Amino acid sequence: MVVVAIIGILAVVALPAMRTAPLKAREAVLKADLYQIRSCIDQYLGDKGEYPESLQGLVDAGYLRFVPIDPITRKADTWVELEASPTETEELEPIDEDLGGTVGIIDVKSGASGVALDGTLYSDW
Repeated sequence: MVVVAIIGILAVVALPAMRTAPLKAREAVLKADLYQIRSCIDQYLGDKGEYPESLQGLVDAGYLRFVPIDPITRKADTWVELEASPTETEELEPIDEDLGGTVGIIDVKSGASGVALDGTLYSDW
């Protein structure tokens, strides 16, 4: 009887932690994916002297094997690509917009709506 009571108490204590475990895992993958993508953008900038045109541009150049799936939205096309402003690219290379020059992406954020377990918005990561 004592053993059953102890197991019951342990189960009640562990249950709340187990409910959020899948979401914690998806959030950890999202953080890792964002770190990897941002690192590849920096490597591309260092190698080529310009920002990549898109995430697909990173794949085409061999910096990523594929565009990762956002673990929160579970889609690969929901990433929000933030373009570099012209002032950020002036020191690299002047861009003539009349000739169709592209600025490129400087950062990527999740397209997921909602609030993470720590209270921050996914779109702010």
